[in-house]
Amino acid sequence: MTELVQEKKAVSQSIDFYKIFRVFLSRWYWIAATVGISLCIAWLYLWYTPPIYQTGASLKLEDSNPAISTGSQMGPQNYNYTDKIQAESFTIRSNEVILNAVKTLDYKISYYLKGRIRTTELYPNVPFVIEILKQDSVNFDRSLFEVTAADAQHFRLYPAENDKQKTIYRYGQTINIGNMTFRIKDRIPEKSVYQFKFNSKEDFVGRAMGGLNIGEAARFTNVMSLSQTDGNAVFAADILNAIMKEYVKFDVIQRRRSARQTVDFIDNQLGFINTEAGKSGSNLANFKTQNRMIDMGSSTAATVGKLSDFEKQKTELNLKQLGIKQLQEQVNSNRAKVEIGLDLEGELNSGLGTLVGQLNTLLANREIKLGQFNSDSQPVKQIEQQIANVKASIRSAVSGMLRQNEQTIRYIDNQIAGVNQSMSTIPVKEQNFVKLQTNFEVNNKVRSYLSEKKLEAEMNAAAIVPGASIVNPAYPSYYAISPNSNKAYSTAMMLGLAAGFGLILLVRFLNPYIYDKETVEGLTHTPIIGVIRKFPDYIDQDSRQALSLSKPKSVFAESVRSVRTNLSFLASHKASKIICITSEISGEGKSFVTINLASTLALIEKKVILIAADLRKSKLHKAFGSDNKKGLSSLLSDQATLAEVMIHDDVHHIDFIPSGPVPPNPSELLHTAAMKELLKSLEKTYDYVLVDTAPVGLVSDAIPLIRSSDVNLFVIRSGVSQQRAANIPERLSREYGLSNLAIILNAFGDDALYSNYYTTDYSRGGGNSTYYYSDYSGYSGSGYYDDENRKWWMFWKRK
Repeated sequence: MTELVQEKKAVSQSIDFYKIFRVFLSRWYWIAATVGISLCIAWLYLWYTPPIYQTGASLKLEDSNPAISTGSQMGPQNYNYTDKIQAESFTIRSNEVILNAVKTLDYKISYYLKGRIRTTELYPNVPFVIEILKQDSVNFDRSLFEVTAADAQHFRLYPAENDKQKTIYRYGQTINIGNMTFRIKDRIPEKSVYQFKFNSKEDFVGRAMGGLNIGEAARFTNVMSLSQTDGNAVFAADILNAIMKEYVKFDVIQRRRSARQTVDFIDNQLGFINTEAGKSGSNLANFKTQNRMIDMGSSTAATVGKLSDFEKQKTELNLKQLGIKQLQEQVNSNRAKVEIGLDLEGELNSGLGTLVGQLNTLLANREIKLGQFNSDSQPVKQIEQQIANVKASIRSAVSGMLRQNEQTIRYIDNQIAGVNQSMSTIPVKEQNFVKLQTNFEVNNKVRSYLSEKKLEAEMNAAAIVPGASIVNPAYPSYYAISPNSNKAYSTAMMLGLAAGFGLILLVRFLNPYIYDKETVEGLTHTPIIGVIRKFPDYIDQDSRQALSLSKPKSVFAESVRSVRTNLSFLASHKASKIICITSEISGEGKSFVTINLASTLALIEKKVILIAADLRKSKLHKAFGSDNKKGLSSLLSDQATLAEVMIHDDVHHIDFIPSGPVPPNPSELLHTAAMKELLKSLEKTYDYVLVDTAPVGLVSDAIPLIRSSDVNLFVIRSGVSQQRAANIPERLSREYGLSNLAIILNAFGDDALYSNYYTTDYSRGGGNSTYYYSDYSGYSGSGYYDDENRKWWMFWKRK
């Protein structure tokens, strides 16, 4: 028998998409509730969240395209405006630029209007004037104060966090609070609560930087796009315009710095040359006076002119040598920016200036990369390699310049030596005169040369224009970018739907109970002989309504009759049947099913007797109004006879044996021969002997009765029995070699939430399709049942 049970085919099931739809449709109000709650939360969010505004502007970089070639030594390397814009963004975000921008605004006092829900900043409006009389530059009170009008002459002032410290002041009265001395001159509007606080310019740095965004306006263009977000639309536009203006000023200052350094260097040299020129002039005049020399010969004058020219050229070469060495030191010192402080005689146009500009761009890009990556990362190593290559090119160019300059100096020295040698034929007095005259003329020429260079540097500094210009200034935009009402409501709608569907899936996922027949059919091969519908009315503790079958035309009554019909096919070879009814745990309705089966069998004039064989916790006697003082336990322990414990229900034509008092050994009593003899004797008298046993999942009392019965019915109740209960009948069949086990599904309704989304397909054979049964779902409105739920659209039909 066991092998036959194990060889049954598995139930063939397929996904039913309509059932899936009904699962979610059955709890549409959950979804509606979650959507409603989400929309309410979105409404509250929009109501309580202050709006955020954004304004935009653009700057144009005036530099030419920095895409350059470094020559044959470097190979072509292209640089686009993205690198330039990223480098300049650090300058725009610098504290110096931001602080200078804040200084141009009216930042010292912030005014707020306090509302019932949120507080609004009033910038740039000033509801009343506060005159600051004395203020510590750093250490002053930055807390928030509230102020309200008291009467026409007075007002109340108190800290915003402590409204109990209210102090009444007179308009124009001097107020000393927190290293601040101020007074309120204007009358405060009535019926309004205002707040204010004192600020320093440093207090706005974080606010300005936090809302500032910089990027390219478009690819491969020299236009920089700037945007500022803030809770105040006017402040966002004002601070962005101020930042752009201060950046342009800062850029001009930085561009003029090199020219200013040249001017400062020339000033230092001029100071020395002026002193030397004065000394040389005095010495020459004294020599002329002492030696009574008025003029030189033509040959001597030519020699002096030639010597002074050579000395002037040598001085210029020495200045150039100094500039080259300064540039070489900057490159070797790994500075963040390399500057050419002196005019290197046109070398800027021969490639050195291009290389220095490229190096400065790479150095700025390295700072950007170091802010994004570690120093050992590949992007940083790549840009450092590029920096090393450019520096190598600069060092090579500088070394060539040094060699060329030194060769020129040596040539000039040789020329000077030749001139000095030719002067040896001149008399000693004239030689000394020539030396003094030459020194004087060299100093004058160098002074003239430096004065020309200073004037040229000053003209260059004056001619420098900003490297950027404002293309589009910022204007206040009163369209809030956050919170976005459309986005908030659509997001809330989507989250509400997701939460509703997720809640349904979560409830199903966490549900361990059985709710529909497809679940049972998929878990066991044990046949199901019927599905008893949920009782249409409230069931009292005694189950008296079920015993009376008060609604014989109900769906419930018809489902019980279906079980009665299939019951006749079990053990059909026997004229009298012993039917044992059990379940996994208490509360699954085995006693309820037993009473209803007995009632329906009695209606077709079958002789039926009920035995309450649950000797531990039976409630069956309450349905018959018995006091349960004597019963099966008394009979099995020889304390009473069968006639003494038998109860006859003449109304329903059912005989009943209650369980009796709870014995100390219920399991042993049911294992006795007296119990077997009782069943045999009753089998001769009755058509059906229905035995209500204890749950098999809790105690083993029912095992001897199960093995002695002709039919064993295992009750599974919707919403009470867990999924493991469906495997118990099959396990009992294997362990005890039974082939007479069948399942009754009790109290099943039409709740689609927990229904299985599979549909059993009996057309392919197999499964537990031995008996025909219906779960009586989907027949509402057919007109055959008294308790059917007729749809509203069915009421127009004639009855």
